Amino acid sequence: MFLDIHAHCYRKRFFQLKNAVPWPTPETLLASYDRIGIDRGCLLPLIGPEINYPCSNEDVLEIASQHPDRFIPFCNLHPRYLRNSPKSPLADIFKQYRDAGAKGVGEVACNMPFYDPFMQNFFAAVEEAGLPVTIHLAPRKNDYYGLVDEPGLPGLEETLQNYPKLKILGHSHGFWSEISVLETPFERALTRPRKIVQEGVLPKLFRRYPNLYGDLSAASGAMALTRDPEYAVKFLTEFQDRLLYGLDICSAVEQPRAYELKAFLEKLRTEGKIPQEIFDKVTHLNAVRLLGL
Repeated sequence: MFLDIHAHCYRKRFFQLKNAVPWPTPETLLASYDRIGIDRGCLLPLIGPEINYPCSNEDVLEIASQHPDRFIPFCNLHPRYLRNSPKSPLADIFKQYRDAGAKGVGEVACNMPFYDPFMQNFFAAVEEAGLPVTIHLAPRKNDYYGLVDEPGLPGLEETLQNYPKLKILGHSHGFWSEISVLETPFERALTRPRKIVQEGVLPKLFRRYPNLYGDLSAASGAMALTRDPEYAVKFLTEFQDRLLYGLDICSAVEQPRAYELKAFLEKLRTEGKIPQEIFDKVTHLNAVRLLGL
């Protein structure tokens, strides 16, 4: 079984810039799932000025209710939501979405530092609501979407420390690039990284903080493993309980990367480099446990 921990779709098509590739609708996403062999997916609403056309929590809940055997809803709020105050009671809203069926929060894509009081209020609220949160890390502030942190991820580490009951799923090049030591900060934005020559800060954070999880979706997650298959086996083995398969399909047009990670994991299993137990955990069992399905 394959459960996609990171999916997006829109109830209706929306206006975009000229020549932009359309985002998936529920129907096109399910068609992709059927072609690839994906059983279920988590729908993450996108919000805020840093990303594309916003997707409401209510749309995601409605789509999931129409396909309860295929879609699992998440919810999302911008940290400045309600009163534009770092003391806004966001937990009250998250709890209402949780009670309406949302199983997680995200994708958090606002281009704000971890240390921002708005972000700290946001993380405290998610922790209080008892939901996991998926975060996108940007390689820098401005001209990107995603949370801002310095190389070495000190903001992420402090947040993991401040909110030990909050389960954080890391995602994006800014996150996964730190699986290896960075020769330069610009490597955080590289889409074709080099082989791992020395372990980076990310495995150390996984060892230190049991509330850190890895969202393996998109090209960033796939390449974190496929860039060095030998190290990937070690990483999958050591952190087998906190790594989650995902796709992050952002187009109604077929994306080759949708097959890359699935094929890689299946190859490792077939060659006996990872046992069936680890394969099952990464492909679906960890998500089932994390989300309480």
